[in-house]
Amino acid sequence: MARSEMEWLKYLIKCHDKELPDLRKWDAYYEGEQPLSYMAPELIQELDERVRQVVIEWPRLVVDSVEERLDVEGFRYGKQADADAELWRIWQANDMDEQSQQGHLDALVMSRSYAIVGANEDDTTTPIITVESALNVYAERDPRTRNVRAAVKRWTEEDEEGKVEHAALYLPDANVWWVKVKGEWVEDADFPRDDHELGEVLVEPIVNRPRTKRPGGVSELKPIVPLSDAACKMATDMMVSGEFHAVPRRYAIGVGEEDFQDEQGRPVSALKRIIGRIWAIPKHKSDDGVEVGQFPEANLSNFHETLKLLAMLVASLAGLPSRFLGHATDNPASADAIRSDESRLVKRSERKQRSFGGSWERVQRLVLLVRDGKVPAEAKSLETLWRDASTPTIAQKADAAVKLHTAKIVPLRQTREDLGYTQVQIGRMEEEDDKVAKSAFERVMAGDLAALTGLKPPREQPAPEPVT
Repeated sequence: MARSEMEWLKYLIKCHDKELPDLRKWDAYYEGEQPLSYMAPELIQELDERVRQVVIEWPRLVVDSVEERLDVEGFRYGKQADADAELWRIWQANDMDEQSQQGHLDALVMSRSYAIVGANEDDTTTPIITVESALNVYAERDPRTRNVRAAVKRWTEEDEEGKVEHAALYLPDANVWWVKVKGEWVEDADFPRDDHELGEVLVEPIVNRPRTKRPGGVSELKPIVPLSDAACKMATDMMVSGEFHAVPRRYAIGVGEEDFQDEQGRPVSALKRIIGRIWAIPKHKSDDGVEVGQFPEANLSNFHETLKLLAMLVASLAGLPSRFLGHATDNPASADAIRSDESRLVKRSERKQRSFGGSWERVQRLVLLVRDGKVPAEAKSLETLWRDASTPTIAQKADAAVKLHTAKIVPLRQTREDLGYTQVQIGRMEEEDDKVAKSAFERVMAGDLAALTGLKPPREQPAPEPVT
């Protein structure tokens, strides 16, 4: 059933509102702002003035460990050996080095982020690309083609009358801007609609862990959050124990409630007496005197072992080396052991590169569509170039690359890419190579073979004396 623009707007906003609670939860866990779990509300209320939650930010560690290995370095058409300079120019003009990092981060945390492409009125050769959070954007996919068939972006601005809600509706042939006035959505007169008639929604989702039944993806934090909650609870309990048990507690027998008063003569609560590390027990009337003593302090090693176990579980689920979570040994790991330890993390990062790379290739096709009004056939074979996700030593990488190039298995440009040089650096190197080759050719043509080869010409032998 075909929907009108207003129906699409209200439908997409309704779908987005359903997702917002989960999205905000994942965002809070990444930022370390989650509520304390596994503790009775009554105890939280009772201890609130003295004990704060200890937040162990394993969710951030898990996400950042993967995101740090996702660096886009260029785009290449399938039949070209070099990266395409024009696509990279547009990418750089939109600050996509920084924006792509933010898009990867949001996709890992909240299951997806979005890239939106639009026309640039100031420079028609450079379309605008922006990366958007799933907290602001929602897209509906076609169940048959899996392509986006409609999307909405929402944001709020402040003016003299208060907060004003705005929305942008993206459809295959038009972009329409809306504003909420007196509780009703109306087209925004300050932003004229864009009837581009390109036949494509200019929004591309960047999805983490898409599945056939869950094309919207899954947060990378889903298996980590329960363990993180348990670790925060144990760490908070350890701090409570440190407050009440790690320091020796004193007791007084033969003292009543009336004996504990503050400076103003008001009774002190039982909890404050406990926090003050004095336990008071009144004696029977027949007993005489006051007895004062001290309990031995508690050992907190049980908390340490529990936290260590939870850390190992997080490492196994996230594919992280145990040293990332603070598990250190007396002997430092060798280079081979470090590479072996990171094998799962590297493979996981390479999988992300393949998944996110497909999204960035579709974004570049939208860029070409907005700029030229059509997508060339060769753009269907676009390839995203990524920096190596592994962390081998420089010497090891150089040795392997040189051997492959010397054996004529890999050309020089690919060798430089394997060594981690950017496309700009490789371009400068090739310019220097051309200068050197041109200079050598000119010198050969000038007959300066000795200066070129570094060999001295043979000295002339003296003519033999005539025989008399």
